[in-house]
Amino acid sequence: MTETPTERPPEPSPEFLPKLVTVLREGYGAQDFRADVLAGLTVAIVALPLSMAIAIASGVGPERGLYTTIVGGFLVSALGGSRFQIGGPAGAFIVLVSACVMQIGIEGLILATFLSGLFLVAVGALRLGTYIKFIPYPVTVGFTAGIAVIIFASQMKDLFGLSLGGPEPAEILHKVEVLWEARHTASAAAFGVALATIALIVGIKRLRPGWPNLLLAIVLVAAGVALLGVPVETIGSRFGELPRLLPAPALPVPTAEAVMAALPFAVSFTLLGAIESLLSAVVADGMSGRQHRSNAELVAQGVANMGAAVFGGFCVTGTIARTATNVRAGSRSPVSGMLHALFVLGFMLVAAPLAAFIPLAALAGLLAVVAWNMAEKEEFWGLMRASRGDAMVVVVTFLLVVFRDLTEGIVVGFALGGLVFIRRMSEAAEVEAAQAPEGARAEGANPDQVVYRLHGPYFFGAAARLGVVLDRIADYPRAFVVDFSDVPFVDSSGARAFELLAHKVARKGGQLYLIGTRPEVQRDLQVQGVHAPLVQVLPDLQSVTAAEANR
Repeated sequence: MTETPTERPPEPSPEFLPKLVTVLREGYGAQDFRADVLAGLTVAIVALPLSMAIAIASGVGPERGLYTTIVGGFLVSALGGSRFQIGGPAGAFIVLVSACVMQIGIEGLILATFLSGLFLVAVGALRLGTYIKFIPYPVTVGFTAGIAVIIFASQMKDLFGLSLGGPEPAEILHKVEVLWEARHTASAAAFGVALATIALIVGIKRLRPGWPNLLLAIVLVAAGVALLGVPVETIGSRFGELPRLLPAPALPVPTAEAVMAALPFAVSFTLLGAIESLLSAVVADGMSGRQHRSNAELVAQGVANMGAAVFGGFCVTGTIARTATNVRAGSRSPVSGMLHALFVLGFMLVAAPLAAFIPLAALAGLLAVVAWNMAEKEEFWGLMRASRGDAMVVVVTFLLVVFRDLTEGIVVGFALGGLVFIRRMSEAAEVEAAQAPEGARAEGANPDQVVYRLHGPYFFGAAARLGVVLDRIADYPRAFVVDFSDVPFVDSSGARAFELLAHKVARKGGQLYLIGTRPEVQRDLQVQGVHAPLVQVLPDLQSVTAAEANR
């Protein structure tokens, strides 16, 4: 009896295959695991204070930052398309999350985070991750510098120990105005704690680069404040003792009204999360020489956001600083990211009561250092000197991010970057006379034939400029030849311009010939109606001479 072979389920597309699966297939040994344990521990030490600091700056309790790191960070590494990506709460989300909490509350934030997870999965499933990576460099620099300013502004209250009469405004100009009015409430003790934290972070980094400077600075300052009885606000005095366990999974009731209120924030979280996570993955690729899978990464980010929301967390994305730390610490695989989340869970189980002693001014000092490091000051000034186009894009993006809205800054910056690129590409396109229609000619040249060679892409940006030149030349010859050998592509506007040109040449009793066209260019021209008998597409100039002899 012949045994029917068992049908195997189809394997997932390599484009969506988690890097963890790839690593395990390649072979994963004890030495790799030891390296990942060390890297995961190193990243966890960095992530622990950062997670709480970002959560507090975002207007939520520090425990929600830990939930986000534990659940979101684990899922990003387990399912993602990068070997080294570390997921968790990011400073870039501070202004969006705080605005969301102020307008629709914690439950609205959790619902918006869950919805953004659904959107991210859809973006990845539709394979849009490839396009998100095309954001121009000046946009990312302006965006990052703007985020750095926003993060620093969000910490001024705790940095100086100010007491406000009401909630702190989200809009930066109004925020600065309110903080200035409260300057008489500044606390010398809080400012001293913040300065001590900054000095320790910078000093340890310079003297002992391999030591965990962020955690050590927070621990030392917290211990000093507790021992000396310095009168500053702490996590315990504002939020109480942190929980030791993850909460039971739950979600707010998604009523139509709640969904509509959360939807604008969910869209902003999705756009910013996709950009931030893929930018972080690209940084990891540059440091490691590996290649991430964009769409798999976005799907994982989506699942991580849904998972974090279910456990009371908020926005999860790839974090550049922690990912870079992971690579530098010798990570071999996504296992290090999964372990980093488990180490943070272990810290929460064991040391949650100790977190109550951490001064808020110390966390503000930590975030001030983070803001300074992420500002990309040299890159910003380099782009300011590079060209007027790049300077315009980086400045406009920066100003919109700081004074208007993160999403608006990205969208407008991307549009401006596209316009600058179009202008440069149109200027790169040229028309070169290979055989002039009048004046001196080489001996034996056909006086009724003119040959012009195009250089560069012939698209809508170049069509308007070069079309005038070609249209003027078309008044002369009986045979008008255009050499396409150096044209990589033609869009519909460029093809339309040649259709009009062919009609003009025909009215003068001539014929338009295209030579040296690449197969894909010829196909695009034909789709737009540029084909025989209106236009003759021939391989070379000799073929044109033969065709003219028979015409």
